[in-house]
Amino acid sequence: MPDVSDMNLLRDYQRQGSEEAFAELVRRHVNLVYSAALRHAGIAAHAEEITQAVFVILARKAAGLRPDTILDAWLYETTRWTALSFLRGERRRQWREQEAYMQSTFRESTGDPVWHQLSPLLDEAMARLGKKEREAVVLRFFKEKSLREVAAVMQVTEAAAQSRVHRALEKLHRYFARRGVSSTTAIIAGAISANSVQAAPVALAKAVSAVAAAKGAAASGSTLTLIKGALKIMAWTKAKTAIVSGVVVLLAAGTTTVTVKEIQAHHTYPWQIPNADFATLYKMPPDVKILPTKFATNGVASSNGGRGAMGAWSDGGRGAMGIAQPLQIIIQMAYRSDELHTFYAVDLPTNRFDFFAKLVGPQETNKPMPVNTNWTIALQKEIQKKFGIAGHLEMRQADALVLSPAASGIMGFTNSHKMPKGIAFETGAGKLAFHEQPVGILVMSLQQKFQMPVINQTDIKGAYDFSLNWDEPDRTHPNPDGLKQALHDQLGLDLISTNIPMKMLVVENVK
Repeated sequence: MPDVSDMNLLRDYQRQGSEEAFAELVRRHVNLVYSAALRHAGIAAHAEEITQAVFVILARKAAGLRPDTILDAWLYETTRWTALSFLRGERRRQWREQEAYMQSTFRESTGDPVWHQLSPLLDEAMARLGKKEREAVVLRFFKEKSLREVAAVMQVTEAAAQSRVHRALEKLHRYFARRGVSSTTAIIAGAISANSVQAAPVALAKAVSAVAAAKGAAASGSTLTLIKGALKIMAWTKAKTAIVSGVVVLLAAGTTTVTVKEIQAHHTYPWQIPNADFATLYKMPPDVKILPTKFATNGVASSNGGRGAMGAWSDGGRGAMGIAQPLQIIIQMAYRSDELHTFYAVDLPTNRFDFFAKLVGPQETNKPMPVNTNWTIALQKEIQKKFGIAGHLEMRQADALVLSPAASGIMGFTNSHKMPKGIAFETGAGKLAFHEQPVGILVMSLQQKFQMPVINQTDIKGAYDFSLNWDEPDRTHPNPDGLKQALHDQLGLDLISTNIPMKMLVVENVK
């Protein structure tokens, strides 16, 4: 079927149930989808699950795709939405562990140095292109089509196709340059062509075809949940586009001269209350706001959402809010970062703000609240609009601690440690204990104890019970040497000081 177009194959599958046609579509595009998924997820097993979900979504949406759909670009964009859906629920825990692992292995990889700089930024840069420009880049550099082929697929002249590619490359070049990647459009084009798509595992195409052709009937529960989340994100994105178009029409009509900023400056929102908590977040309608705080009391960031204490709360899959918070906290929530992995290249305002970010409706009684992780992107845009700053990831030299196996060997990780039912971890002066948790949770705790980034080089997979005890009279008299010795003696792990390049969120003025 090499001469049959993508859309004709999709119609054969949709109208006749042709599994052979769908398998050919998977064969053509599995490398593109898998490579994009791997850049987002960082772990091959996760990328394979995302890939399977993307093709199930294609099977389910086959009847609704327009005849002029460029399937390469549609699959690339769907992979991005599905990857966003992946970063919710229990997977956030895996994500944290994977991030530490990626930081430790980034510097060990070999190959194209330009690509190593571009890769973490590429998909976010692509998301900022216009639809036609993104389609042109996917066809020209991801799928390595000639300009004549790009023009034929996009149904434009070759000159128009070249103009779109050139315009897209210029935008990508400016985006990368603002984030410290010094290169030319030609080098960027070459790096993307050579590295953006890699071969998927040999057996993946066959497995994906079998599950996706049946529209996910045999998919695992986790994959079905992933598909459901991705479809919600895609539906919301489509609805948001329609809403924005409607707003443009209203503004063009010239029916009002009062600006939105003027209205907001004198308005108090129902979520701006001193005892705000997760319940407040869940019951409010969708909104994204950052406002000067209505409260004189300084808020204290809190991870437990305790009622009555002003603070900031985040349910990563649904939204976040905070009362009387410094801008640093809002930035960290918007970019899923922390103070140890954030570098501020700009002076931030010292006053405090109330903020709210949620893109799903109020929670219905006795029903779980829907998931939409896109609130982070919306909050990032609100930060940029209000303060003229934005964050990006880049490699920077920094002091850190490396967690690695001791010469005596790893020990102390068991499945027998008894803790009260429902307790995942206990911390205190001279104590760290975890139940059925990955090593990534230990890494996060060590970062808080030492106030320094910790790089996980243990290569310990899975979840375990483990505990640490050391001499520390109270929290006001920390004993870092005692904790390091306990790691060595009780878990067989060493914590070594170093200075290495690591992935950091850099916050700077938008040029």
